Amino acid sequence: MHNQSTLYRKELSGGTLTVTSTEGILPLEFLFDIAERRNPKRSFLFVSKVLGKHIPVSPQIMRSAYQQLARQIPATLPEPILFIGMAETAVGLGAGVYHEAAKRFNETVYLTSTRHPVDGELMCEFKEDHSHATDHLLYHPACSVLRACAHNARSVVLIDDEATTGKTFINLLAALRTRAGLSAIEHVVTVTLTDWSGSALSEQCPLPVTSVSLVKGGWQWEKKTGAPVPVMPDVNVTAKGSVPISGKQSWGRLGMAKPANDLGPGMTVEPKEKILVLGTGEFVWEPFLLAERLEAEGAEVRFSSTTRSPISTGFAIESGISFADNYGLGIPNFVYNVAHQRFDRILLCIETPPESVCPVLLDALSTVAPIVEVIAYE
Repeated sequence: MHNQSTLYRKELSGGTLTVTSTEGILPLEFLFDIAERRNPKRSFLFVSKVLGKHIPVSPQIMRSAYQQLARQIPATLPEPILFIGMAETAVGLGAGVYHEAAKRFNETVYLTSTRHPVDGELMCEFKEDHSHATDHLLYHPACSVLRACAHNARSVVLIDDEATTGKTFINLLAALRTRAGLSAIEHVVTVTLTDWSGSALSEQCPLPVTSVSLVKGGWQWEKKTGAPVPVMPDVNVTAKGSVPISGKQSWGRLGMAKPANDLGPGMTVEPKEKILVLGTGEFVWEPFLLAERLEAEGAEVRFSSTTRSPISTGFAIESGISFADNYGLGIPNFVYNVAHQRFDRILLCIETPPESVCPVLLDALSTVAPIVEVIAYE
C-alpha cells in the first residue's frame, strides 16, 4: 500500500479532470482510463480496466481484483453479513468480492440491486442520484435461510465500482435500516475499485464504517467555458419489459449463497482460441464464471458486457455499438471497445430468450468474429 501522492490529468472536450491518488495498491493507469459521459449531471467517467464492463479484460485480472479487495475486508465483522452489489456496473464485481470474502465467514448472503423487476418480495428502493439510471430495487432473498441471514445482518458490505461522494451508499443504508427494517446492523463496509469520497461517508453514516478500495484519492473537474452540455439518451427505466426473463435467478437478485457455475456446461475450446464472452446488462456473474472456465481450459479469453451507460467514443472508448435492449424496454444498449477488435468466437450470454437479441448487435458482432453464439439457460 503506497501513500505518496500521484497525479493524473486528462483534458476532455468539456473540461479538464485532475485525479490525485493518496493511497493505493495499484497505479492509477493500471486501474482506469477516462471517457466522456453523455450525461449533463457529470460529463466524465472513470472507465475501469479491471471491471470487465466497458473494456474487455482477462478473467484472471478480474479475479485478482476481487481477491485484493476481499483480503481487505475485516475478518472480525459480526455475522450474519449481507453483501450487496450495485446495479448495473458492480453486479459482477460484487459477486466476485463476495465469492472470495465468503470463504472466511460462516453466515453470509449476496444480493444485487436491480433495475429489472422480478417475481419476489421487494425489500426497499433507493436512488443513485448522479447516474444515467437513478432508481434501484432490492429484493428479499427467495430462500428462507438466506432471507433470515439478510434480515438479521449485523454487518453490511456495500460494493460499487467507485465512490465519489458516498451519497449512493448513504441512500442505500438509510433504505436498509428504515424501509427494509434491518435493525441489527452494527458495522458498514464499503468496497470500491476507486474511492474518491474521502471521509464523506464516515461523516454522514451513523454507524462505524470501514472503506476498502484499490486506490483512494480525489478528483477536481475544471469545466471549459462554453463547452456544450451533453445530451443523454433516455435510459432511466426501472421496469419490466415486454420480454420475460427466462434465466435462473440464482446469482444475486433473489439472493445467492454459492454460485451455480452452470452456464454453458458443455462448452469446449481450442488451445489459444481467442474468445470474447459478453454478459448482458446485469447478467454478468454466471457469464464471467463461464469465461473463467474457458480460460482455464487454454483459450485466450476476454470478458466484457453490454451496458445501458451512454458514453461518447474517444479517449478510453475506442469503439461503440448501439442497439436495442433484449428486455423489450425500448432503450438503447451499448457494447464498447469490441467493434475495433478481432476474435475467433464471441459468446453472447443472455437471461432472455435467444430471439430477444437485437439483429443490429448480432450483425455488428459478426464483423468482429466469424462465430457468434448466443448462450442462455435451457
